[in-house]
Amino acid sequence: MTKLHRRSLLAATLAVPALRPALAQAPWPTRPVTLVNPWPAGGSSDTMTRIFAHRLSQAFGQNFVVENRTGASGTIGHNYVSQQRPDGYTLLSATNSTYAIAPHLISPLPYDTRTAFTGISLLARTAQAVCVHPSVPVTTIQEFLTYVRARPGEINFSSAGIGASSHLATELLMSAAGLDMMHVPYRGGAPSAQAVLAGETKMSFVDAITALPHRQAGTLKMLAVSTAQRTPLAQDVPTLQEAGVPGFESSTDMALMAPANLPAPIVARLTDAVRTAVNDPAFRQQILSQGAEPVGGTPEEFAVYVVQENEKWGNLIRSRNIRMPS
Repeated sequence: MTKLHRRSLLAATLAVPALRPALAQAPWPTRPVTLVNPWPAGGSSDTMTRIFAHRLSQAFGQNFVVENRTGASGTIGHNYVSQQRPDGYTLLSATNSTYAIAPHLISPLPYDTRTAFTGISLLARTAQAVCVHPSVPVTTIQEFLTYVRARPGEINFSSAGIGASSHLATELLMSAAGLDMMHVPYRGGAPSAQAVLAGETKMSFVDAITALPHRQAGTLKMLAVSTAQRTPLAQDVPTLQEAGVPGFESSTDMALMAPANLPAPIVARLTDAVRTAVNDPAFRQQILSQGAEPVGGTPEEFAVYVVQENEKWGNLIRSRNIRMPS
């Protein structure tokens, strides 16, 4: 090897470490970002995803484009995101029905939910409402519980699919209140809500964002909410805890996630953007007006929450012997 060649090789070797910080600090985003929503358009998760996408577009000066990749309790969208490059250009708007419930029902998953994603922050929490078709002859949640107990196995309920939060909320209610109802799963929150509106099913847990307009129109009855506190948009509707189902609490929790190993600087920027959004009074009001509670938080807080949420729903699934169809 000539002296000139040795000098060239040494220069190239020394240049590599110098390039790495530059690459790590490359500007982001310089092009549109895809925000995957693994549920159908028209449901509450889709609405919340689009609200946050618009806010993030403003914060970063690039379009955050919502892409619906649906099916299999949200796991199709999750699997797609898990296979993308961790460069910040593909993000996931996830719900607890997929990251905390599906792992206990779908085996094997095409990804390891514990290692396939970077958890960034909770976004919002939506109260679910016990909704019944107007033909059901009840006006209060207590009357409904009595009505169902007198008809074991006769009353059907719809959900967004086996393992969806609307399904597990009903299983939790049946377990806590001693009810026996028949499950009719649909493919997403919007068709599930449409089923109870059309009278195909008699009852469903419907996200407040979806239920409130129909309540006002008189096309369904909203008897109780699933969260520990009443929803600010329907203060006259009691919680299930108030109605005599102690300890009952369920909600659709949305989170921002990404493929595993998303660079820490991008995680920090996204976390800061979500924190700024949920602390902005105007944006908070926009979320609250949709029947949801803005949350926010750090990746560390999200990691603790995910463990607790997995334990809660995993225990219920095992005790109720809930299974996906073979």
